[in-house]
Amino acid sequence: MNLARLDLNLVVALRALLEERNVTRAGQRIGLSQPAMSAALARLRRHFDDELLARVGGHYELTALGQVLLDRTATAYEVMERLFASQADFDPSSETREFNLVASDYAVAVFGTELARVVHEEAPGIRLRFTQPPTTVVDDTATLLSTTDGLLMPHGVISDFPATELYEDSWVFLVADDHPSVDDRLTRNDLGRLPWVTYQRTYDAPAVRQLGMLGIEPRVEVSVDSFLLLPLLVAGTRRIALMQARLARLLTPLAAVRVVEPPYEAVPLREAMWWHPVHTHDAAHIWLRETTARVGRRMADVPEGPAAY
Repeated sequence: MNLARLDLNLVVALRALLEERNVTRAGQRIGLSQPAMSAALARLRRHFDDELLARVGGHYELTALGQVLLDRTATAYEVMERLFASQADFDPSSETREFNLVASDYAVAVFGTELARVVHEEAPGIRLRFTQPPTTVVDDTATLLSTTDGLLMPHGVISDFPATELYEDSWVFLVADDHPSVDDRLTRNDLGRLPWVTYQRTYDAPAVRQLGMLGIEPRVEVSVDSFLLLPLLVAGTRRIALMQARLARLLTPLAAVRVVEPPYEAVPLREAMWWHPVHTHDAAHIWLRETTARVGRRMADVPEGPAAY
């Protein structure tokens, strides 16, 4: 495929056609006349050797290839936008821009809040938007990173992309204040016999893999798509939950739970911001990476383990 021979304006036309499924509306959306849009559709059909839009009754529907191209075209469009929005210089005190960071509620609570405070003080025109990682994050990391500014995720889940190191955390267990059979410590036998509350995604995979290597099979009673809900689902029950120490320190005052150290040497959690190489030389993104690293270094001075309680 020789990109030099392609008209990249066709990406804009293709996205509008696939999303609108109507030549007239697609033309109005991107400022082209109906004849010009029809000509663009004809060129696209010749290029892909496919109808893309097939007439069914009085309307158009996407062909099988058109359906495949629908998501790919949106991704390509976002990459192009980011590419041509790259800057040689960036002044955070005067610029206006939004950065999109993909992060779990844990990462937002522990790190994102402090990052937002620093950005508010140093770059009043900068906006941060945090979104939850999709379920496909591990399977299609490249696509996700190409359409966002960064992904906050521990080491051990993804690899082969550049990363800015942020901070370390450790793992602790939560039990109810009035747990009938756990005092100030847990045993490995307790981990196998007591019911668990778990975070139902796999982004804490290294910690989960370690349990399997130790021969511990959690008896999951409740799973939830939020780290922040774990203490509420532990309080007043016999359940236990594995949680990051920094987050536990924030949440234990809000629920009748207490922190207990693991009965094994838990692998540490090393949080990083992962990003796509397309951002490497963008001045705005360099500022973002430097700022996140600086916030992460500040967090290193705050103890994260059970001794902090």
